[in-house]
Amino acid sequence: MTADKNAADLPLSGVRVVAVEQAVAAPLATRHLADLGAEVIKVERVGEGDFARAYDDAVNGLGSHFVWLNRGKKSVAVDLKSPEGIELVRALIADADVFVQNLAPGAAERLGLSAQALRELDPRLVVVDLSGYGTAGPGAERKAYDMLVQAETGLISLTGTPEHAAKTGVPTADIAAGMYVVTAVLSALFRRERTGAGASIDVSMFDATAEWLGHPMYVAMYAGRQLPRMGLSHAAIVPYDGYRTADGQILLGVQNDRGWDLLCREVFDDADLAADPRFATNVLRVQHRAECDAEVAARTAASTTAELADRLARVGVAAAQVNDMFGLIAHPQLTERDRWREVGTPAGPIRALLPPMTYDDVELVMGEVPALGAHTADVLRRVGVDAARFDDLRRRGVVE
Repeated sequence: MTADKNAADLPLSGVRVVAVEQAVAAPLATRHLADLGAEVIKVERVGEGDFARAYDDAVNGLGSHFVWLNRGKKSVAVDLKSPEGIELVRALIADADVFVQNLAPGAAERLGLSAQALRELDPRLVVVDLSGYGTAGPGAERKAYDMLVQAETGLISLTGTPEHAAKTGVPTADIAAGMYVVTAVLSALFRRERTGAGASIDVSMFDATAEWLGHPMYVAMYAGRQLPRMGLSHAAIVPYDGYRTADGQILLGVQNDRGWDLLCREVFDDADLAADPRFATNVLRVQHRAECDAEVAARTAASTTAELADRLARVGVAAAQVNDMFGLIAHPQLTERDRWREVGTPAGPIRALLPPMTYDDVELVMGEVPALGAHTADVLRRVGVDAARFDDLRRRGVVE
């Protein structure tokens, strides 16, 4: 199925989004909106563009973050420090359904792009301000990057080994905030269908990450204890860890007592271990964590990883092998379900995964990754910028 054949059936067909965005959180949100069929106009700096373009050059000379987060968008390069540039962006927003921005604290207001100012002109507009710490409170004016928010929320206190704290290997705070932006935009558009009213929405990386920390937060609030860093294991479930095998390692996750009985009797063929009173319930297994893990490890070490994986799958005990990124790329769960597609970029076609939302009647669109300013002339033509004026604006550095 091609984008041309199914465009009208895409969930957000006909929705126009203008995004003044950079880095990860907002671009992730608007890329999902583009995948769902929205037209996303990405406003970038003249000359430099979104600074994620230059994080690295891993994808045929292009930035891997930018390639991941910006396919399917139209890049419009405008100088927001120029009064003419701001007027052009306002004109684009006036023709949009949604405006998303994650500029530095206070920047949108200084540019006249606050939710209040924009919605006074168009009450149906959905405006999302994505920030690090929200629009009020002692952190409102602070710049925020993923690692800093992971630290401030306490996520880093839970991640890593007992000896060494670590941030997560992907930008969790950015991703959490971006996904809440998607949820907020979709729900606001749905409400607008019923009421005719747009929305002013504030999403912060801090709030989004704090929401994901509900379990350890409640343990601290009501049990008075900080959950320790557990590496691969789990503070509240045993066995739940990586265990050695005859030729490597396997991860086991036994979340209930029935699973423990299956592991002992059907995988390890050990009725005595199943009946051991120290391990009769998950609460007892947590209390006797070291002994339980030692018993499990002694038995997993007697089999190869493949043998164990097959046995565990047959009886229905949750388990996994530890892949690296090359293992993910080659994973049969992706290849056998035809999840790979080809996406165009300024450096030629690349492989990309289908969006994780799978509709049974339409394949979501995966547009090209734009070159900086690739769509400036075409998009600005909609708001009355003819060829002569465009050439003048380009000559003066207002657009690119």
